[in-house]
Amino acid sequence: MHGFGLRGVAGLLAVLLAVSLAACTDGGGEGEGELTIGLLLPSRAVPRWEKSDKPLIEKRVKELCPDCTVVYANAENDAASQRQQMNSMITRGVSVLMLDVVDPKALRSSVRAAQREGIPVVAYDRLAEGPISGFVSFDGAQVGRLQGQALLEGMGARAAGGGVVMLNGDPSSPNAAWYEGGARSVLQGEVRILKSYNTLGWRTENAHDHMSAAISDLGPSRIDGVLAANDSIAAGVVSALKSARVSPLPPVTGQDADLDAVQRIVKGEQYMTVYKPFRLETEAAAAMAVALARGNDIDALVTAKVDSPTTKDVPAILLTPTAVTRETIGRTLVRDGVYTIDQICTPKLRPACDRAGLTR
Repeated sequence: MHGFGLRGVAGLLAVLLAVSLAACTDGGGEGEGELTIGLLLPSRAVPRWEKSDKPLIEKRVKELCPDCTVVYANAENDAASQRQQMNSMITRGVSVLMLDVVDPKALRSSVRAAQREGIPVVAYDRLAEGPISGFVSFDGAQVGRLQGQALLEGMGARAAGGGVVMLNGDPSSPNAAWYEGGARSVLQGEVRILKSYNTLGWRTENAHDHMSAAISDLGPSRIDGVLAANDSIAAGVVSALKSARVSPLPPVTGQDADLDAVQRIVKGEQYMTVYKPFRLETEAAAAMAVALARGNDIDALVTAKVDSPTTKDVPAILLTPTAVTRETIGRTLVRDGVYTIDQICTPKLRPACDRAGLTR
């Protein structure tokens, strides 16, 4: 699988715009105003879905195809609910489905039902199973590798045979194994993985419970680093470490660049996060969905082919993530307009922000 680096952003966005505008104007006539895009997101437990992905997708679809309508549903991390939501959209006769799948196996029959009705399915962020038409995501193995590399850097001299606790994502998500595989490829042979947990629902409270158990079983002095799969999990990890009065805190990884995680990084409570420019992901997915809704070819958009457990050579756009530490917040998240310095640097954080070079 070949990803797509940030250097190629401008070129990709130009292609996305051209293909999507063509998708909105080709094959006009009656029914143009009836194009409907079904958007199915997995949960509210991870802040990005409601705060970033949903509004960015809705905005981009409207820009590219003013007559298109987005119908939205959130599964609240329940596969049965998502199956009902998807089947309802199929019955409604949407033009295309954008599916961020809760559980690929559980939704496989619904993907097949969509195919029977001639409704293309774009797997968004997580690779769905069944006859999907396309896949848009960040390279999950690279996410894990970035986390593993940063953890080793953060551990410093303790990286040589040090003890690590891994808090992985929800095992029902295909991305969880993708991230974990990437991280283990870096960590194996370098550190000792003392405990490894799966975090149901990617929930902060579940991560807190796992980390508390690890501290109780191992003792804080044996924990030299924590591989947390995303920022919601990292929040639970840091909370458990602070509750146990662990000091100094070991380096903790994350992912998604949630605002509270960025603030933890500024304070020195979390070592890093993985920045995935959601705007690029949402624009690529919106372009693919609009093109498929109009029956247009998506070859010009595709940067990779991936295999799911059921389908080989799925056309895909794989984007490249970026590691963010305290030293690089300014030239990544602030530069790209994800957050302003004022949003990150509350009055209480001002001294820490000054030390991190985050000045107005």
